Amino acid sequence: MISASPYNAPDESGPIRLPVHGSTVTAEDLRTRLVFAADFEGATEIDAAGVESVGQAVLQLLVAAHREAKQSGQPFSILNPSPAFVHRVVASRLADEIGLEIEKDNLQ
Repeated sequence: MISASPYNAPDESGPIRLPVHGSTVTAEDLRTRLVFAADFEGATEIDAAGVESVGQAVLQLLVAAHREAKQSGQPFSILNPSPAFVHRVVASRLADEIGLEIEKDNLQ
């Protein structure tokens, strides 16, 4: 039996929704979705609106995906980042590495 992914299914269109708690356990599903998006969709959009916590494995995948997209000339964007996501990314000093555009309102 196939278990439900915390990310939207590969055949769904639209942004890749990060789960509420992105961890090492959920990182494999994210990797699969990022590869699919890069190979078949061209643009990669990540919806981080519902994120309450994000672990190092997920951040590493986002860094790698952003670099790959940049090298390939493909668009990569983080949409609707939650305050928790922004805080973790900024605290890890990875905003530039994942292409997160930070507005002053998101830092509070």
